[in-house]
Amino acid sequence: MKGKKLKLILIIIGIFLSTLSVNATNMKENKNMKKIGENQSTVSKTEKTELKLSNKTEKGYDLNFDIKNYEIKMVVVNEKTVTYRAYENIVYVKNPVDINYQTVNIYIPEEYFNGKTVGKYNGKNAPIFLPNTVGGYMPGAAGKPEVDKRKGTDNAVVVALSKGYVVASPGARGRTLKDSDGKYSGKAPAAIVDLKAAVRYLHYNDKVMPGNANKIISNGTSAGGALSVLLGATGNSKDYEPYLKELGAAEAKDDIFAVSAYCPITNLDNANTAYEWTFNGVNDYKKIEISMLDYNVQRKEIAGTLTEAEIERSAVLKKMFPEYLNSLKLKDKNGKILSLDKDGNGSFKEKIKKYYIDSANKALKQENNLSKFTFLTIKDNKVTDLNFEEYVKYMGRLKTPGAFDNVDLKTGENNLFGDTGTDNKHFTQYIFENSIVGGKMADKNVVKMMNPMDYIGKKGVNTSKYWRIRHGAVDKDTALAIPAILAIKLENSGKNVDFASPWGVSHSGDYDLDELFEWIEKIIQ
Repeated sequence: MKGKKLKLILIIIGIFLSTLSVNATNMKENKNMKKIGENQSTVSKTEKTELKLSNKTEKGYDLNFDIKNYEIKMVVVNEKTVTYRAYENIVYVKNPVDINYQTVNIYIPEEYFNGKTVGKYNGKNAPIFLPNTVGGYMPGAAGKPEVDKRKGTDNAVVVALSKGYVVASPGARGRTLKDSDGKYSGKAPAAIVDLKAAVRYLHYNDKVMPGNANKIISNGTSAGGALSVLLGATGNSKDYEPYLKELGAAEAKDDIFAVSAYCPITNLDNANTAYEWTFNGVNDYKKIEISMLDYNVQRKEIAGTLTEAEIERSAVLKKMFPEYLNSLKLKDKNGKILSLDKDGNGSFKEKIKKYYIDSANKALKQENNLSKFTFLTIKDNKVTDLNFEEYVKYMGRLKTPGAFDNVDLKTGENNLFGDTGTDNKHFTQYIFENSIVGGKMADKNVVKMMNPMDYIGKKGVNTSKYWRIRHGAVDKDTALAIPAILAIKLENSGKNVDFASPWGVSHSGDYDLDELFEWIEKIIQ
């Protein structure tokens, strides 16, 4: 009996040791080959707190790309396995302020290391896709190939890899960060400076790294879209040089080939007036409060009605917009000036209506039933007119006046324009003069550095040639007028611009990746 018990104990011990051996072997085999999507939430949190930096040396951070320091990873796209080399957690400056965000992840198809091609691309000519993850001007970590949590589909990094692109996804500091001394470290212009530093890293290493640094295409959504725009508009501008030098950015250029921007929250110092030009008269609102939870941007909806003071402020801001718009001297494709009268009516308003009408007609061609929309005039299965005021009521107001710089100093953009010792600041003169909290005014040079309109067509700046801008037809985070002004300004400056306002689309991005990459394929030719 004792012998049987001893035998049983030995068998159990043997099974236990065997299991340990198998697990150890599996861990060893999987060290250099991983599939995305496994334990991502746990990994994500660990990497944020204990980031293993791949280019840290005894002397600091080496900005020379180490082609041997990688992991082999795989992802399945449309039943096809894509194998790539992952170069992750590369600090792209010598003197980082926050190593959790001033890093770039680089992903390169394995074929390019074996003399092979992916479609028409190889290690020398492959474009570099540069998506950022910034939202709400909050900090954004370097992106990875993974499933988009909101959509349940492959994110843009995965799609780009599957098409043979080299992907470089940089992180960037944001408005809420503090350094070890308790000083704010991510206020404007930190985010755009960081993205420029990442681009410089790519140009600096162009000869040793697969991919063509002269064919960088940036991509971003919302504030990330605005940064994508800013990156393309301000190429090689000297205004950012002192900030880049302080960080120890690579000595290289920072212009890019093309820009993709979804719903860019841009031209901030004129966004207040554009918003009220659009939404004045709509007094009920459902606004969004943004916060961070586990390194993810959270949005909470709050409903309300404008106060008498806010209604009065809306009217004042609306009246200010025509002066700004007319100062731009924008022209339509026939060379005629787009303008507004003192009441906010004119050819520019008709241009905005036309964007919505074109969007509705595209939806009709895709067999969408639009008959329920009483603000549309439809004849012979074609939208011929749109009642602008009724359409705006249908959309509804999201933000209170001022939408971006407010008298209570509580907007995300007020938070963006703070400095190392001041959390929030005003950045428009009218709101500053009417501040109810005695807020300070932001540095005018910093405000300029966050506005692409101040750089397009300017001497000494290399603005990207190719642009794709999308602003959903029911997006009310900013007025359609803002990205439209940007698109028209770019067109007037001789740039190639693909601008549209997709029907029924709200504030979102990367919803038409097939179309995005079709556009990239055309401009790469």
